[in-house]
Amino acid sequence: MSGPPPAPGPQPPERKRRRGLATFIVVVLLLAGLVAGAAIVRPGPVEDWLGGDGSEPTPTQAAAETPEPPPSPVLVASAGDAPEPSAAGVKAALDPVVAAAGLGSSVNISVTDVATGDQLYARGPDVLTTPASTTKLVTAAAVLAARGPAYRIPTRVVAGEKPGEVVIIGGGDATLSAGATGTYPGAARLDQLAKQVKAALGGAAPTRVIVDSTLFPAPAFEPSWDPDVPTGGFGAATTALMINGARINPKITHGYAERYAKPDIAAGQAFARALGLKASAVTSGKAPAGAPGASAEATQAGTGPAPGTELGKVESPPILRLVEIMLIDSDNVVAETLARQVAIAKDLPASYAGGAAATKAVLADLGLPAAEVALSDGSGLSRKNRLSPTLLTDVLRLAAGGSHPELSGLMAGLPVAAWSGTLRERYRSPAADNRAGAGAVRAKTGTLGGVNAISGVVTTADGRLLAFAVLADKVPVGKDRAEAGLDKITTTLAGCGCA
Repeated sequence: MSGPPPAPGPQPPERKRRRGLATFIVVVLLLAGLVAGAAIVRPGPVEDWLGGDGSEPTPTQAAAETPEPPPSPVLVASAGDAPEPSAAGVKAALDPVVAAAGLGSSVNISVTDVATGDQLYARGPDVLTTPASTTKLVTAAAVLAARGPAYRIPTRVVAGEKPGEVVIIGGGDATLSAGATGTYPGAARLDQLAKQVKAALGGAAPTRVIVDSTLFPAPAFEPSWDPDVPTGGFGAATTALMINGARINPKITHGYAERYAKPDIAAGQAFARALGLKASAVTSGKAPAGAPGASAEATQAGTGPAPGTELGKVESPPILRLVEIMLIDSDNVVAETLARQVAIAKDLPASYAGGAAATKAVLADLGLPAAEVALSDGSGLSRKNRLSPTLLTDVLRLAAGGSHPELSGLMAGLPVAAWSGTLRERYRSPAADNRAGAGAVRAKTGTLGGVNAISGVVTTADGRLLAFAVLADKVPVGKDRAEAGLDKITTTLAGCGCA
């Protein structure tokens, strides 16, 4: 993603009619090389966040490359000088569609113009509503602001108290892989970590693996989650050490996947195997403190590394990429670990409560209305979560408006209608008359029993970029009909000039 340079002295969003953010132009998502959100052109500072050196190819390299045809656009581009819809025009277009959507008696909506901050449509815009997985939008904004897009989560190994003991310390990287065939592209790998440890030990064979996952205090499951979450295949015990998002089968990358009951121990056993040890050599514990900055090289020959000496470290993909992973497929496990990164950055316990409190604090730091935020988790699985539609459109405006470039990763991770992630199979129905939203809507969905939501951005027929949030938490119809109603609402915005 790229956008206009940061505006000097950015102002926080105002209530109701919000003005002051620079116009955002949605960058066309390139078709060439795209794998469900895994490849997005990121010029400028975003390339640096991902570790690019920004160097240009040499003339020889450039000449050797085979020219490729121009890629086809996936997203409808917005125009900075496009006419702004009128509130009356948007109301006339949306009112009958909202009434016919069948979403029940509690449907709260906010639609705002990204460039001006004008609220173009309001139906209970400040009412706290169960947001389901649209909660991940605030988790994304908070972790990008608190940790920064370039931050990478470490997984470390240190020497234990006794000779032969090694302690693997979970840092909260849910994407960690046992080897080359993990769930998440570009993940840090335990087999490579094991190679570092073996080299640091200088030929001395490890005999025991201690798993330190104390960074994340109990409980492993949020008490307000529905009782089927632990076995429902879309959530897992939130532990500081895990591999493949706690999946037992790393090849299942989307949808339902059976999860380990104790993800930290399972990861420890995978690490033990990489060291040539049996699963029985793994136990839980806590790493010794060690001397700050101690390394194996500093240890006297023949005595072995001192307790707490770092023997190896691997790091996750950058936060920017983890946010994309979380949003594109609504990954609940990644979401919970990212909320804990916000807690750590704010010096709070890395728990559900700590993550929720830290997220609210970061949103307040961004100038957003913290009174319209009540969280129990970072994924949206909790029915106790409450957000207002206005809060969500405020978050989207900050991410899309250019005044906070560190938040642009939120936009890059949003699924594209009829193209990627949780919107891949939506906006495709001639019968539902929603195909006009394909490529024009980019949004995060939310679904719980009786709760259906969608929040994102849409480019209108005139090329104007709007932010929207539609939250319904007393839905009397099934999932398919509710989603069709939400798609029709957002498709109406896409087809609207509404002057």
